[in-house]
Amino acid sequence: MAANVAYNIPQNVQDNEEDKPVQGKQLTSVGALNVPEIVFGAATLSELYNSDDWLASDVPYRTVRLALRYGIRWFDTSPHYVQSELVLGTILQRLAPEFPRSSYCITTKCGREGDKWDFTPSSIRASVMRSLERLKTPYLDVVLLHDIEAVTSPVWPIPYCGDYEKALADPTTRAEWGLSSDKAPRAWGRGDDTVLDAIRELQKMKHEGLVRQVGISGYQLPTLLRIARLVAHTPTFAPLDTVLSFSHSTLQNNRLELYLHPLLAMGKVRQIFTAAPLSMGLLGPNRPKWHPAPPDMIEASRVAEATAATTSGVGWPGGLPNLALGYAFRRPKSHAEMSPYNDVPTVVGLSSMKEVHDAMAVWREVSIPGTNTVRKSKEDVIRGVFRAAGWLNWSWSTPENPEFDKLAVDQLGRRIRRK
Repeated sequence: MAANVAYNIPQNVQDNEEDKPVQGKQLTSVGALNVPEIVFGAATLSELYNSDDWLASDVPYRTVRLALRYGIRWFDTSPHYVQSELVLGTILQRLAPEFPRSSYCITTKCGREGDKWDFTPSSIRASVMRSLERLKTPYLDVVLLHDIEAVTSPVWPIPYCGDYEKALADPTTRAEWGLSSDKAPRAWGRGDDTVLDAIRELQKMKHEGLVRQVGISGYQLPTLLRIARLVAHTPTFAPLDTVLSFSHSTLQNNRLELYLHPLLAMGKVRQIFTAAPLSMGLLGPNRPKWHPAPPDMIEASRVAEATAATTSGVGWPGGLPNLALGYAFRRPKSHAEMSPYNDVPTVVGLSSMKEVHDAMAVWREVSIPGTNTVRKSKEDVIRGVFRAAGWLNWSWSTPENPEFDKLAVDQLGRRIRRK
């Protein structure tokens, strides 16, 4: 099913006990934008994660409906997620009698489709207008530039994979990432100028009422911080409203925690989102073939999965995915009351009613103070697996550069890329 092919919901959609929320604590909202603690990651509403047969069934509709009934009333999508916008928009339109547009929010992205990036102002505007049409809405709550590190000027060390803590803690590495605190933020080249032009266009559309909040998304935490600082300190720009980071608040890598205060204080960002608590399937049962993690990290995740499943290891009900999801949800609850982590919602991909029920059950479990001792001990075992293999808090290189990756092979002889 292509992104522009009409999507049809089956006429006879079931609505039985499986489609009703389980009684329990109501989902709470956090942050400056009052975001539900769980955001529906709608990349699942596409061929990236599910089959054509699944898309043709009533499961996508029922999954979205159940999420809304639970109070998961914020959706995250993108044109890059193939048909996701079209599927989501069609479902939400049919659900309008039960859930009008004012009852939920939508985040989408622009600038990337497949392996092509286009941040020119005309393309950004065309993408937003197309998203409005596909999502069948007169406005978008949040629009993000998608994976900005593919467009920004390449200001980073070589190699640029590894632990992002060094970009904050080590003065030399900090300077290599363009984050020196004693120097004013500046554009480092044509790529940065292109990103600024795209943000300027989005902020114009915000003033026009088509977009309510503007932000950026990406994997490289230092680059997200650098661009947020640049926008905040560039005349004629308003600070970014939002930043979305993915795969950095997980059992394998939790470095987002270190970047929250800098993003809020130096970048003047209002709302931070974290996405991919299973690290795009790295911590799940089905790792997609396109996953960018190094092969040896993939192997470590398989060891972690086996450890979580066996009684001789962790033996946790629900296995590694359940532990990983609980870790992502529990992070804010494990810090001081005033920690900025308390205001960070988690974007979770959901593909079935069971996954919605399970996500809510895990959230409710970890939301109860003083009940996480056993879970935390199991999480520590899994993090120990990644630590022993040398992959704890390791961020892979993105955008890919095979020549740089060759330089990143350490004394253990770890494979950085499959090829």
